[in-house]
Amino acid sequence: MEMPAAAPGTPPVLQLVGICKYFPGVIANEDVSLDVRPGEILALLGENGAGKSTLMNVVTGIYQPDAGEMILDGYGTEFASPQEAIRAGVGMVHQHFKLVPAFTVAENIHLGWSETPRNASPAVLEARTQALSEQFGFPVNPSARVEDLSAGEQQRVEILRVLARRARLLILDEPTAVLTPAEARDLFSALRAFRAGGNAVIIISHKLDEVMEISDRVTILRGGRNVGTWETRECSPRMLAATMVGREIVPQDMRARAEGAAPRGAAPELSLRSVSVRDERGIETLSDVTLDVFGGEILGIAGVAGNGQRELTEVLTGLLSPEQGEVLLGGRTAAPGADAFARSGVGHIPQDRLHSALAPSLGTTDNMALREYRAPPIGGSGLFRADAALALAREIAGVAEVRIPDFGAPVRNLSGGNQQRLVARREMRIASRVLVAAYPSRGLDIGAIATMHRYFAELRDKGVAIVLVSEDLEELLNLSDRIGVMFHGRLMATLDAEDADIERIGLLMGGRNMGEDAASGGGVA
Repeated sequence: MEMPAAAPGTPPVLQLVGICKYFPGVIANEDVSLDVRPGEILALLGENGAGKSTLMNVVTGIYQPDAGEMILDGYGTEFASPQEAIRAGVGMVHQHFKLVPAFTVAENIHLGWSETPRNASPAVLEARTQALSEQFGFPVNPSARVEDLSAGEQQRVEILRVLARRARLLILDEPTAVLTPAEARDLFSALRAFRAGGNAVIIISHKLDEVMEISDRVTILRGGRNVGTWETRECSPRMLAATMVGREIVPQDMRARAEGAAPRGAAPELSLRSVSVRDERGIETLSDVTLDVFGGEILGIAGVAGNGQRELTEVLTGLLSPEQGEVLLGGRTAAPGADAFARSGVGHIPQDRLHSALAPSLGTTDNMALREYRAPPIGGSGLFRADAALALAREIAGVAEVRIPDFGAPVRNLSGGNQQRLVARREMRIASRVLVAAYPSRGLDIGAIATMHRYFAELRDKGVAIVLVSEDLEELLNLSDRIGVMFHGRLMATLDAEDADIERIGLLMGGRNMGEDAASGGGVA
């Protein structure tokens, strides 16, 4: 992969020299130096909590460095706000989008932009947006409301907002975390075109195959420090993984059961019978879904995002009551409500951890006690024992291998990956019968993913039923005993993982039936 040659003497677009950033009890960045050149895509790798997002927040003016210098196009600079950064040509697209859902694409593109015409009609804004879309190669529908768009479409809007403001350095935080493979390919094509114009890109990612495909160089942070920068062509995924975590990551087949593991249960722990769900607009989001999940097995759920997976997990955990059909726990009709499901031993790792699993403004202690505050030793006698809640939070953080400097500080201050680890361990504590995990690997580094997979295998071997929703087919094939495939709210088929392959699953994900398997309606294969 050859980078476009910059003219001799051309300075880096961005150079960081000895950047330090500290929080109470935490060294987020320590003496970090790096540069990104014109016509280059630089990948920034590191474990959860390694300091990647903090460093980019310094670059974009969200944080101010405690030490060090930032040099833009050869001149020392500092940004007091993200607005100053974007005016200087530095823009960032965050993992959690910053769009206004009720506004149209055109309105979001022009919101807060100094070049937005005063009193412009919707037609004018849409025409300007269409021109920007064609100029930068990011196709969007200017009149569509953001709330009706897929995650990939919303991401294109976010990037177009930044590029419209003449960004020459584009920073992307986990850009493919919520994209389909086709959307990721489209994104990479657009980034290559952006790079070819002499611009620069920094990508924060945990997907090593994608890093190898799209980047020119790789910088790795560990413990807040830069441990090195390499030409991508000199790297391998295995080398990058070992450098990130400081040890060799050995792939394992998690379908192999430990000696003495609980066998697959004879009767299902959790069942759906002809379940259908409609959203607030009356559109059917789940259609006649029947499935069984047995103790001692992992049932994988595959499908392109937005095909009913969220509604399925919410029905399976009591957050959503079906319009038609029945939910059974242990062969009996389940009592309604998420609280009743949790008290029955159903844990839930939701796909949106920050808004569905955590109270962002509360501390780690309060968030870890959410599931157990009414039971001894924390509660149970009309009192709340703060010391017991703190002890529980410390225990969960220890098992999750997350270092918490202040258990009372808002949990939103933690990295997304560390939030995910804490939620997973909290939910696994209460999952005595069933664990429903939606995209549990999102935002996790390769070492944390391997650890979480091991936890799931250990739960399965204890006899717990696990429902694992993922867009990563390799993850599903490596973990699952059976794989169900969703398309437009229907369960197309349930396949034995030993007999399944990526091509077969991919066809079902696209709604193509395959004989008896696709007609089975999702019962036990």
